[in-house]
Amino acid sequence: MSKIKPSRGAPYARILGVGGYRPTRVVPNEVILETIDSSDEWIRSRSGIATRHWASDEETVAAMSIEASGKAIADAGITAEQIGGVIVSTVSHFKQTPAVATEIADKLGTDKAAAFDISAGCAGFGYGLTLAKGMVVEGSAEYVLVIGVERLSDLTDLEDRATAFLFGDGAGAVVVGPSQDPQIGPTVWGSEGDKSETIKQTVPWSDYRGVSAEDLPKFPAITQEGQAVFRWAVFEMAKVAQQALDAAGISPDDLDVFIPHQANMRIIDSMVKTLKLPEHVTVARDIESTGNTSAASIPLAMERLLATGEAKSGDTALVIGFGAGLVYAATVVTLP
Repeated sequence: MSKIKPSRGAPYARILGVGGYRPTRVVPNEVILETIDSSDEWIRSRSGIATRHWASDEETVAAMSIEASGKAIADAGITAEQIGGVIVSTVSHFKQTPAVATEIADKLGTDKAAAFDISAGCAGFGYGLTLAKGMVVEGSAEYVLVIGVERLSDLTDLEDRATAFLFGDGAGAVVVGPSQDPQIGPTVWGSEGDKSETIKQTVPWSDYRGVSAEDLPKFPAITQEGQAVFRWAVFEMAKVAQQALDAAGISPDDLDVFIPHQANMRIIDSMVKTLKLPEHVTVARDIESTGNTSAASIPLAMERLLATGEAKSGDTALVIGFGAGLVYAATVVTLP
């Protein structure tokens, strides 16, 4: 018989608050067209993007995260000292160590919260949400802050016609805490590493070691095989989304809101059609003004829907993220 005392946490977990931060600089397609041979019409028709936000030098990964987190904590009605865990999903914090989560936890004023970063690309918010739910239910933290944050403008090749227009910067955060009822459903997640080359960083950081200034390789950027990614997202991720609905015991008719990763408007529209979502379901299309912000896209879209009144507290929402790896995560949640 085990001598280990069992873990005891909350019966269930829920999202209690959400916050977002979008950099002050708004970049229209006309700026992107200064370095690629394309047109505003082509960019809008292929991606749905009209503008995106790019961060200034002062709008660092940590600074944007702190702004978004402060809003989420206030929205949850708790204090920073009550936060027991900080999870940051990002691919654009360029220090391998220490984790930027530790800096954020300290500057927010938490009481020595557990803090760590994860790298799960555009599925990172779903990964972080799942880990936070486990921490709350297991009892290692009463409240957990989940942050998705990116400065993808730092990883954008402005001369790459296929990707220069896609990426934006920003941070989104949620507070996960205890609940007496199940308000975060089972997560359907996974990876398809045999397709990992379809979205990747062009140059590994190790290529810079011992290289003179004049011989430095071109700074790393994110590149992708657009058609392969599009097909995968449209055909495979709709299946994952349906699995998440089934796991939660929810039908499309029961949904109020659909918040997919903001990768491409055509992907979003195709998923809506494949899932046969009813007309009453509000669909997040934040990509038009925010671009693809990877791990930040779902919480940013969630925050905007609630702020504009397009969604309301208590609504049932399907969220799904997918991207580099290729990784994915989907679940059903109750909006805060």
